Amino acid sequence: MSAGGLNAFKAGLAQKLFSQKLRFKRDDGTDFPDWEEKALGDLGGFTKGKGISKADIDEGGNLPCIRYGELYTIYGERITNVMSRTSASATNLVLSEVNDVVIPASGETPIDMARACCVLVSGVALGGDINIFRGTMNGEFLSYCLTNARRREIAQIAQGNSVVHLYSAQLRQVIVPVPHPDEQRKIADALTAVDEKIAALSKKLGVLEKFRGG
Repeated sequence: MSAGGLNAFKAGLAQKLFSQKLRFKRDDGTDFPDWEEKALGDLGGFTKGKGISKADIDEGGNLPCIRYGELYTIYGERITNVMSRTSASATNLVLSEVNDVVIPASGETPIDMARACCVLVSGVALGGDINIFRGTMNGEFLSYCLTNARRREIAQIAQGNSVVHLYSAQLRQVIVPVPHPDEQRKIADALTAVDEKIAALSKKLGVLEKFRGG
C-alpha cells in the first residue's frame, strides 16, 4: 500500500473508531462500558507556552524546544523526537510534561490550525502561541480525537481574519468522547501503528528517491 493509501486507511479507521462503529473489547473478551462525553475544561486545565524566537534556535543548544509553527510542518499527533534545540535559559520557559497535549494558538486558516499533538517527552520548552492542555485523559488518544474527529468543531471556534486565534476559553467548551482508559489506550495504539507504517514507508520511499537521483 502506498503512503497515500495508508493515510486514507488511517482516516477511515479513525472515523470508525471515534464514531464507535468499531469498538475494542477488554483483554478478557468482555465489552468496555459506554462512552461518556465531557467538555475539555472538565477534564483538565490549559496553560500557554512562552516565546522562543527564531533567533533562539540553536542546533547545539542543550534544551529541546517546540515552536508553534512546527506543529504544522513537522509533527503529527505524537511527538516522541523533538527536532529543534535552544540555548535559552529554561528558567523563563514553560517545560513539557509527558502526556501534554499542545494545540496551536494562532495560524493562517482555522482548519490548518485545528490540530493537536501529544508531547511524550518531558522537559521540552514549549514556545509562545501554543495552548497546553494537561488533564486526566490519555494524551495520545485525545490528540488523535481532536485532530481527526473534532477538527471541524475546533476550526469553527477559531477567531480572526488575516491571523486566526484559538483561545483556551473556547477550547474548554469542546466536547470530546471519554472511553474507559484501557479503551483509550487501545485506540491510540491502533492509530499509532498505522502512523509508524506510514513513517517507515515514507522513509523507504525517500531512500529510493535519493538512490534513483544518484
